Amino acid sequence: MIFGWDLGGAHLKLAVLDADGNLARVAHVPCPLWLGLEHLERALRQSAGAPLHARHALTMTGELVDLFPDRATGVAEILATFRRVVEGSEPLVFAGNRFLDAPAAKAAWAEVASANWLASATLAATRLPEALVLDIGSTTTDVTLIANGRVQARGGNDHERLASEELVYSGVVRTPLAMVADRVPFSGDWVAMIAELFATTGDLYRISGELDPRFDQSPTADGRPRSREASMRRLARMIGCDFETAAAPEWERLARWLAHAQLERIQRACARVLSRGLIGPDAPVVGLGVGSFLAARLAADMQRRYVDFAELAGVAADDRLRVNTCGPAFAVAALLRRRL
Repeated sequence: MIFGWDLGGAHLKLAVLDADGNLARVAHVPCPLWLGLEHLERALRQSAGAPLHARHALTMTGELVDLFPDRATGVAEILATFRRVVEGSEPLVFAGNRFLDAPAAKAAWAEVASANWLASATLAATRLPEALVLDIGSTTTDVTLIANGRVQARGGNDHERLASEELVYSGVVRTPLAMVADRVPFSGDWVAMIAELFATTGDLYRISGELDPRFDQSPTADGRPRSREASMRRLARMIGCDFETAAAPEWERLARWLAHAQLERIQRACARVLSRGLIGPDAPVVGLGVGSFLAARLAADMQRRYVDFAELAGVAADDRLRVNTCGPAFAVAALLRRRL
């Protein structure tokens, strides 16, 4: 069996392949790593259950959290925690075109840090000669080109990818709404948004009903429920109002407007990446992540065919949504299996 792990700063994701390469299990577990390594330990113990002789493929983004003084320390401490908790395991860490054992990965930390996007795109490139891969998660969006059957990324690390807009720090659950727009149309005026963590994008998609509750695991901004009304109350606070100030359809309209503003930002990043001219108009959009519903919408807006990542990977229909939310974990497991 092969256990594929994606150790993030907010969630731990796991995809397990059996000896025949079929999906055996998927896990998506909250892991607020910035609060301490004990949260990673708990999530690993909750998810592991590894049989003897299982192989472990690993990728991560958690090294970026401010628990660690720098990313090299983050990589080292995450690997040390994994090896201590998942006893008897020697993880093979994804480094783009190769897998490294833990000591080598620690030494080559820059190659393994935040490489999960590359795993998903690399697996997609084994199935399609050209595509635009959109991984829209709870926190970020990855925009990656595939051309000539190869990943064609300008950036290799978070800084370079932010500069090239191949990484957009905007997701469908955890992004503060003050980062989506600085003002909104409401009651005939343009109203400034309050720069406080009163609401997040998760509230928008709870109001619209598009956010799957199974993967809506992060705490709300005020610690109150994830219901539609509670989400509307948080949204109202962003413009200095109470929920009772307006009827529910007005908050629904405002949520739609903000969701469109977020979509436009991602669409601009896609336009910039596509302007490199590396793929043709018939190249599809491959979508994954808890926000894959937005990827499908973007594909329609760009008049491109939409391809579901899990379907492309050959996953059975009943498991596709779960695999899409854990795409990099599935990808590192599948890529390691190809190399064995």
